[in-house]
Amino acid sequence: MSTGAIQVKTLDAGNMQRWDAYVEAAPDATFFHRAGWKTVIENAFKHRCHYLYVEQDGDITGVLPLAHVRSRLFSNALISTPFCSYGGVVAADDDSEYRLKQAAAELAEKLKVDYLELRDLEPNNLGWPIKNLYVTFSKPLYADYERNFAALRAKQRNMIRKGRKAGLEVHHGASVAEFYPVYAESLRNLGTPVLPQRYFTRLKRQFDSDWDITVVTHESQPIATAMSFYFRDQVHPLYAGSVWRARNLAANDFMYWALMQRAVERGAQVFDFGRSKVNTGSYGFKKHWGFEPKSLPYAYHLVRAKDIPDLSPSNPKYSLYIDAWKKLPLPVARFLGPWLARSLG
Repeated sequence: MSTGAIQVKTLDAGNMQRWDAYVEAAPDATFFHRAGWKTVIENAFKHRCHYLYVEQDGDITGVLPLAHVRSRLFSNALISTPFCSYGGVVAADDDSEYRLKQAAAELAEKLKVDYLELRDLEPNNLGWPIKNLYVTFSKPLYADYERNFAALRAKQRNMIRKGRKAGLEVHHGASVAEFYPVYAESLRNLGTPVLPQRYFTRLKRQFDSDWDITVVTHESQPIATAMSFYFRDQVHPLYAGSVWRARNLAANDFMYWALMQRAVERGAQVFDFGRSKVNTGSYGFKKHWGFEPKSLPYAYHLVRAKDIPDLSPSNPKYSLYIDAWKKLPLPVARFLGPWLARSLG
């Protein structure tokens, strides 16, 4: 147990820089622990955020970002961190970690949510139920392009060459306006509601120096795109998509190789391919690239809910809705999608 005076506090505007300084230095912290997510989530979705931190003798010794996502259609939940791959507690010691988890559980009870969800990278030590629906993928990047290319599997190298021969071109530093139509069409084709364009605009505004958009074109037409974020020595292409005809042109492989090259230019040493649901198309795609999956043991404190929630598209009860969504005209999907997506978290 810590010996000094220790308190759990709620983040305010005056302490955001202190929070980020702690996150930047904490080995287990991720890009999704940065204080700027509070601003983005509150402004883009109007979800109230409760960013908790532990202070001991004037120093921050742990953080836990939480957002309250309420929906009549889906659930009422306290999540760390919604719309992000990772979350959970980052703490310098066991006492700080325990206090933050207990404070989060108490807050969940006070708010009378269905459940508290911590998107942990490591197993929860409080015995809370765990869901291993997602895995994450990452691997080192080398400063030498040829070494990175040689590290790829032969099939992926051939796909990259195929994209080059097809005349694909890549453009980094693109705008949200270039990104969003391709991304929205990609999600419609998957049967998934798209997040509002204002969300991505706010991400750019909040994380501009650590943010990048890549667009792949064929005959001057955008066919694939990715929005990436940089944190310390890592690059994380968080949002990506492509139109149907991109598949025959190997545009996705071409794009991810271009992203790796771009990341090396920016000094990144780790390529974080992000999370995927086990045994899905994106899971297989990342494994084919030679990335090995690491389980994400999301932990739950159940309040009103009796069982761990399953809002995944792989849940059979959503299959009819997904099939119907795939058939929507694109303008309709873009109009309705943001209203639904903001409640999924």
